[in-house]
Amino acid sequence: MSQDSPTIAATNDPAPAYIADINGKNYAVDPENNRIQFLDSRFYRTKDGGFVPSVTTILEAYPKGAQYAEWLKKHGEDADEIRDEAGRRGSVVHGMTEALDYGGELTLMNEDGSPKYKLSEWGMLGRYAEFRERHPATIHAIELNMISAELGYAGTLDRVLTMDGQPYLMDIKTSGAVHNSYWLQQAAYIRLLGGTKEGKGAIGGIPVERVKPAILWLNAKTKTYGKDGSIQGPGWQFLTTDTPTDKLLRLFDHTHALWLEENGSAKPRTTTYKLTQTLKPKTP
Repeated sequence: MSQDSPTIAATNDPAPAYIADINGKNYAVDPENNRIQFLDSRFYRTKDGGFVPSVTTILEAYPKGAQYAEWLKKHGEDADEIRDEAGRRGSVVHGMTEALDYGGELTLMNEDGSPKYKLSEWGMLGRYAEFRERHPATIHAIELNMISAELGYAGTLDRVLTMDGQPYLMDIKTSGAVHNSYWLQQAAYIRLLGGTKEGKGAIGGIPVERVKPAILWLNAKTKTYGKDGSIQGPGWQFLTTDTPTDKLLRLFDHTHALWLEENGSAKPRTTTYKLTQTLKPKTP
């Protein structure tokens, strides 16, 4: 694997004392000031100190359709718990694949014989490793934060890679289905790579306009390896779309405009807790 430096600079916030992952959510831990603060992943901080929403936050305004309504009806009061668990699993699997692509070695078992991961998570990592081994690629960027005050949104791009001569922006998905909004998300990320509304620019020497959106689905229903050029294996599938990127961007722009109408004044939520709690004795 080769890791090229992108020609477009990524923007990252200064790291706090350290980050703790608690139930799939990130917290900034500050022992000096006795506090732990939830990091609102819905927003990113811009260079000038402002905030812009994430692409996935904007896409919450995209119509979810009748299938989602049926899902809510079926799961009822358990829906939030199922959604949170799915988010936690996705975060864990993303972290595992990132470590693997940076050359790390992951093991399932702790020294005491207990498993570090759920078997469903470990299975998805195995599918990712199989995809990478069967379809060698040059990786140009891993978990790349892109923030644009001009465009008014931001996101973290899972992978920019070239496979069989074609550059892709690949998103890793662990969900039970591939939703239409995923393709709008990818199109918005391609525009972020270019840094302007026109989406021009280059990464790893590759013109952004050549980059195609792709999804690596690690929870696919596939049982066999691909034929006739399709890229898949048991439980995983590499997907592309025939929908032109400019059409996807138009849909995203409409969704962005709707989100701004409803949430234009929204700010990041701040949740802070003390690291230690004590009660002062009452004085007589």
